[in-house]
Amino acid sequence: METQAWYRLAADLVLLLHVFFVLFVVAGLALVLAGGLGDWQWVRNRLFRILHLAGIGVVVLQSWLGAICPLTTLELSLRARAGDATYSGSFIAHWLEEFLYYDAPAWVFALVYTAFGVLVAASWYLVPPAPLQRRR
Repeated sequence: METQAWYRLAADLVLLLHVFFVLFVVAGLALVLAGGLGDWQWVRNRLFRILHLAGIGVVVLQSWLGAICPLTTLELSLRARAGDATYSGSFIAHWLEEFLYYDAPAWVFALVYTAFGVLVAASWYLVPPAPLQRRR
């Protein structure tokens, strides 16, 4: 496989990781809230909840600072090394990008991410994580 193809593949994998991160954050909240109603104990797992809160926290902080997501930066760098002028890579890349990237002013993203972050934080009170268990 030629070098450009490896960079294109790496860019596609970073994009896929990015999509999974977004799904984790968005679906995570839906699952926590549904799990609170359905008494699913696994949604109270403290590690899961900390990772979920940290994930949206990083997104909110980036939006307030006007920073570009490091996954986006990495993906674009890999695509440039692959010789892609735009998102014209594989079929997977095309459709994942359609799902992930929207064209709107930065303040819209900051507002939406912050509101979502508030919902995630509120979920800690609506569906509290299980208490830490002390080891003997």
